[in-house]
Amino acid sequence: MNQTAHVVLVGYGEVGTKSSSVRAKMEARLRTNLQAVLDDRSLSGRVEREWSRLLVRDVADADAVAAACAEVPGVVWARPCVACDPVLDDIVAVCRGLASDHPDGAAFAVDADRVGDADRHAFTSSDLEREAGSAVVEATGAPVNLDDPDRTYRIECREETAYLSVRRFDGPGGLPLGTQGRAVSLVSGGIDSPVATWELMRRGCEIVPVYVDLGDYGGADHRARAIETVRTIARRAPNADMRVHVVPAGDVVERLMEAVDDTRMLSLRRAMLAIAAEIATDEHAHSLVTGESLGQKSSQTGENLAVTEAAVDYPVHRPLLTRDKTDIVAAARDLGTYDDSTLPVGCERVAPSFPETNASLSAVEAAEPDDLFDLAVEAARERVVVSPDGE
Repeated sequence: MNQTAHVVLVGYGEVGTKSSSVRAKMEARLRTNLQAVLDDRSLSGRVEREWSRLLVRDVADADAVAAACAEVPGVVWARPCVACDPVLDDIVAVCRGLASDHPDGAAFAVDADRVGDADRHAFTSSDLEREAGSAVVEATGAPVNLDDPDRTYRIECREETAYLSVRRFDGPGGLPLGTQGRAVSLVSGGIDSPVATWELMRRGCEIVPVYVDLGDYGGADHRARAIETVRTIARRAPNADMRVHVVPAGDVVERLMEAVDDTRMLSLRRAMLAIAAEIATDEHAHSLVTGESLGQKSSQTGENLAVTEAAVDYPVHRPLLTRDKTDIVAAARDLGTYDDSTLPVGCERVAPSFPETNASLSAVEAAEPDDLFDLAVEAARERVVVSPDGE
C-alpha cells in the first residue's frame, strides 16, 4: 500500500457556526483563497469541498501544501493525510505504515472519529483507536499517553474514505478574507501596524494599505520597510489587491512643525486619519485600521485616542488596543514582519520634547492650522499606488 500522503485536509472553525447559506458562501470564498495561495506558490493541488472540510487533492508535496494552507485566514488546521478505503484492516495497515518514522521513545495516542451511517462500518471509533493503537505498539514498542502524547495518530473515517495523519499545521483561524468588506489600514513600517493589518485580515476584511510619507521626516528606508511588510502579508492573500497607497505628506508635517507644539503628534495622527478617510471613500471601505495600543505612547493614552479619532467619521479599528508590546512583537515574529519593522519610523522625529498626554479636543483644534485638513485631503489625492512586489 502506498504510504505517501497524497491529500490535505483543511479544517475551519467559526465558519462552521454560520447559517447554511452564509456558511456555503464562506466555504466557497475560503476554497478560492486556498487555491490562489497554492497557485501563487506553484504548489500542485486541487481544492474541493467535502462534508465539513475542505480537501486538497492531487498534491505532490503534502507537507508544503498543508503549510501554505495553514497561513490562510479562516483555516484552523491543515493535515497531510493518507487516504484509504474505510475498512478496518486497511486503516490499521496505513496506521502501521505511518509508524515507520515514529520517533524513538515518543509516547503516542490515537484519536479516531467514525462519521456517518453506522451500517456502513462494522466497527466503532473505539475499535479504530484500539486496533490502530495496538498496531503502533507492535511496530514501535512506544508507550501510550492519552493526556499529553508526543505524537497523535489522527483518523477520520467517513462513509466513502478514511483519512489518516500524524502531522497538523495550525492556522490563524478567523474568517475567510473577502467576507467582511474592505478597511483602510495605516502602515508605517513599524512593528505594530503590520500586525494590526493582519488581525483585520484574519477577521475577513480586505485591506487597502496606506503609507503616509512624511517627507524629510520619513525617508526612503521607512517607505521600503512599510512596503516590504505589506509584501510579506500579501503572500497569504495573493488574490487580494494589496497594493500600497503612498501619500506624499511632507507639506502636512512641515505645516505642523511650524504651527503646533505639545499637541503636534495628535494633530499628525488626526491628519493621517483624515488621509485614510479620504482614501476609504474612494475605495469603498467601511472603516480605518491603526496599530495603536492603549498607553504605549504619549499619543495613545485613552484621552488622546479619543481626540485623534474625532477627526474622522469612519470607525477606527484598533485590534492591538489591549495587547502588550511583548505580545505584539511575538505576533510580528510569527507573521514574518518583525525583521522589516525594526527601523524607527519618521513620526518619532516629529514628536515634541514634552508631548501632551491628556489633551482636550478643543485645545488640539485651537492649536491646529486652519488649512491642516485641506492639506491632508490634497495629499491623499496626490497618492501613488505601488505594488508590494515592486511591479
